[in-house]
Amino acid sequence: MSDQNMSRTKNKQNNKQVRKQKQKKGKQPKKKRSWFKRIFLTLFALFLLAIVAGGGLFAYYASSAPEMTDEDLRGSYSTDFLATNGEVFYTLGAENRDFASADEYPEIMKQAMTSIEDQNFYNHFGIDPIGIARAAVGFVTNGGRIAGGGSTLTQQLVKLAVFSTEREDQTLKRKAQEAWLAIQLERELSKEQILTLYMNKINMAGNVYGISTAAEEYYGKPVSELEVHEAALFAGMAQAPNRFNPYVNPEAAEKRRNVVINVMRDEGHITAQQAEDAKAIPADQGLKDRTEEDRNNQVFDSYLVEVIAETREKTGLDPQTAGLTIHTNIDMDAQQAAFDIANSNDYVNFPDDELQTAMSLVDVNTGQVKSLVGGRMHEGQLLKNRTTQTNRPSGSTIKPLTTYGPAIESKQFSTYHQLVDEEWSYPGGQPLRNYDDRYKGQISMREALVDSRNIPTARLFNEELELSEIDQFIENLGLDPNEVSEGNGDLVPSNAISGKLSGLQLAGSYSAFANGGNFTEPYTVSKVVTQDGQEIDLTPETNQAMSDYTAYMVTDMLKDVADVYSSTVGIPGVPQAGKTGTTNYTAKQKEENNIPSDAVPDSWYVGYTSNYSLSVWTGYDSITEEGHWLSNNDGSRQLSREIYQALMSRVSQNVENTDWTKPASVSEVSVEKGSNPAKLPGPNTPPSSIVTELFVAGTEPSGVSTSFGEELSAPSGLNASFNEEANEVTINWDEYQLINENETVSYQLTVNGQAFTTGETSYTISELQSGTMQISLSVQAYGKTGPAATTSVVIPQAEVEEEPEEPEADTEDPVEEEEDTEEDVEENPDPQEDETEPEEPSNNGNNSNNENNNSNNENNTEDTEEEEPSSNDQDNSGTNSETDTENE
Repeated sequence: MSDQNMSRTKNKQNNKQVRKQKQKKGKQPKKKRSWFKRIFLTLFALFLLAIVAGGGLFAYYASSAPEMTDEDLRGSYSTDFLATNGEVFYTLGAENRDFASADEYPEIMKQAMTSIEDQNFYNHFGIDPIGIARAAVGFVTNGGRIAGGGSTLTQQLVKLAVFSTEREDQTLKRKAQEAWLAIQLERELSKEQILTLYMNKINMAGNVYGISTAAEEYYGKPVSELEVHEAALFAGMAQAPNRFNPYVNPEAAEKRRNVVINVMRDEGHITAQQAEDAKAIPADQGLKDRTEEDRNNQVFDSYLVEVIAETREKTGLDPQTAGLTIHTNIDMDAQQAAFDIANSNDYVNFPDDELQTAMSLVDVNTGQVKSLVGGRMHEGQLLKNRTTQTNRPSGSTIKPLTTYGPAIESKQFSTYHQLVDEEWSYPGGQPLRNYDDRYKGQISMREALVDSRNIPTARLFNEELELSEIDQFIENLGLDPNEVSEGNGDLVPSNAISGKLSGLQLAGSYSAFANGGNFTEPYTVSKVVTQDGQEIDLTPETNQAMSDYTAYMVTDMLKDVADVYSSTVGIPGVPQAGKTGTTNYTAKQKEENNIPSDAVPDSWYVGYTSNYSLSVWTGYDSITEEGHWLSNNDGSRQLSREIYQALMSRVSQNVENTDWTKPASVSEVSVEKGSNPAKLPGPNTPPSSIVTELFVAGTEPSGVSTSFGEELSAPSGLNASFNEEANEVTINWDEYQLINENETVSYQLTVNGQAFTTGETSYTISELQSGTMQISLSVQAYGKTGPAATTSVVIPQAEVEEEPEEPEADTEDPVEEEEDTEEDVEENPDPQEDETEPEEPSNNGNNSNNENNNSNNENNTEDTEEEEPSSNDQDNSGTNSETDTENE
């Protein structure tokens, strides 16, 4: 092939490669665009699918929307509340509602309402799509609950007419139905009609409904005469009427009112000067004085708040609109007494009007709530009820519920069960202290509860109990472990000594201790009758929450608490039990706010009789403001107990107050204090070391303590034998066995009135005298001498050899008789001398020291007064016959 052809061929190949490379480079961006297109189409498809699914779900929910009638929109049904005596004590709803026409409402009122509640009111068709989308996002991000806005004025009117206004009812289904009905309503009514119906229907705090009614109630003028600052106040109250009530919270009401004024200015409804003039007027200026009826309604306001909430929760009906007849459990005498105690200084001395209290009185046998006081020195209606609406910790009042009750119920611990009070930290390492910063060492469960020792309580909770057992115990009392632990799911280590419990929950839980372990959930409403005559029984069932032995044993310990504080809670002739509780400031709070060392933010007392359970809380709403703490200096730390005493004494006057009867499942046993495990007292245990405690039947102790000795008996096997050849007496006896093997035994041997001490089981006496030898033997142990065993042995008279006859004369030298006679005299002592000065018997083979025994006789007599005799007393107590007699 020629060079030209080869070159041409090569160029073609090169060109072909270049084209391929270009094609490759050109395809790469196309590939990227393809993936981007696929992602976009997928997301778009999902978006369309979501719209279709959402539309389908909306249609499904809307199809089940309730029918909304003209009566719902304009209805004037009222609800009657009946006391236990059957008399109506309050009417809620229509009796305090004035309907105004559209013409009567001034333009400034309409502008204020639409500016703050629905700025697009005159343009939408009943719903706000953007707001609905925002609510849908909130539904996803808040676990199935609607969070944040989305409602137009039309939707709010629908909600007031046919739905509940409770936050827990704000579901996606409800929102969809609300939107559907709002769209339908916009087709049937004009904007002006809808706005007028809304302003006539909204609650304006307490039992005041409609802005026309509010104008008369608050300012004593017709609605047509409202000024800018007044119209803005009412428009602002629509969001939270009780919170922004100018009688109750003038500062909060003024702040909210000014927000409305600023929006009206921004919307062009008023000028900047008008806005400034309106904001310069105090929120409580021009308000009418409260009427006598208003003040009377304050007596049962807290109870009423709970009745309304309970009715809504259990029936789904709204007492403010449904026209019900509600049979409550309120005892008007008890309620009046509680209110009077809280709102005067006739019974207890409150340091100021800002200090708050909460009282919950429950019938322990039925669970009926008899009275509730959720605050003091307040004005207004349907206000905060601190008996249920609280986030304050319970302090030590929780200890019987999370620790001591479960310990008896699941472990069958006795009230004597031993705990250790010493330096200790939670499992996570955080140190815990007692209220007095001291430790008591080994103490009983009773003492730990009565003296409210934190460390032994927490150790019992965390080291000896199972969490599942504690959970089951408090759940049987209607308590949720997640709520008690403030959202931690399960209980946490610190729940041994504190947790989140309301006053009503505490009173209800303690009622089970008072009622043999039977628990009825506290309830304010017995029966609800609807407009059409349907009766709804709301009486809860009574269940056995714990064994009768647990209820009795906890009560017995808590009776000791009431005895300790008898000066502030005691009531003559009324057996009762109870528990104190306080909470503490952190070191940082004390330092930053200059809070005294003895100050506390909360003080509780929960007590009960055989008729009532009563919880009392005292404290300030704002705990770090100057002077807003409880102190011993002004007596405010004792107020909860004094309030309890005042109210419990009143309600106990006309009922039979009986003590609790010990059930067969409980045994009362005297045990030796300090023994661990529990032991019965020994025969020498002093009365001061004997305590009486309660045991679950079948778990009583059987062992006998020997800490102070045991009952000694006479030794056995005592015998004595005379050895004529050796001229000695051998005494033998059996070894004495003590229950306590660590204790030393000695023996007191008395021979013819002379005492010896030995640790052996035999004794030999020589150099004997004729006659009967009297022998007694006692055991010595624990500083005591037991009864004696006795025996005797006869020592025969020694035979005297006869003198030999004189031999006849012998041729040997005579014997020197004088010398023989002298020797005979020395060998044969004078009998008289033997009688007056007997020789001391010698101890052959034993280590007794007679002189030392005799020299200690005087010390023995003095040492008998000591609780624990010295070693010399133990060795020589037998040398003094008077001392022996007392010890035996």
